[in-house]
Amino acid sequence: MSGAFDPVTTWIVIIGLGVGSYCLRFVFLGLVGDRAMPEWVLRHLRYTAVAILPALVAPLILWPDATGGELDPARLSAAAATVGVGLVTRNVFAAVGAGAATLYGMLYLLG
Repeated sequence: MSGAFDPVTTWIVIIGLGVGSYCLRFVFLGLVGDRAMPEWVLRHLRYTAVAILPALVAPLILWPDATGGELDPARLSAAAATVGVGLVTRNVFAAVGAGAATLYGMLYLLG
């Protein structure tokens, strides 16, 4: 195979993912959206956003593409700064700003 994808297969995958995504959202918005949820469900849903961000960021810290998958002191220190500022200030913007400043500062210092 020359590296090209079959257009039919590509469109089948795109349409299938779109239908699956729509059905998953419809279950919560269309079927459950107007009903009261139990308190334990609401309590667990509060942690969804808190769990998603670390799941998205962790691979970028532990196996960054920029370093060929090697651990990088700049990214580790930026993650530590982000967590530290976030715990102290309880402010997402301050934590993200501190992490970004640390990352760019460390990349500048380390070359």
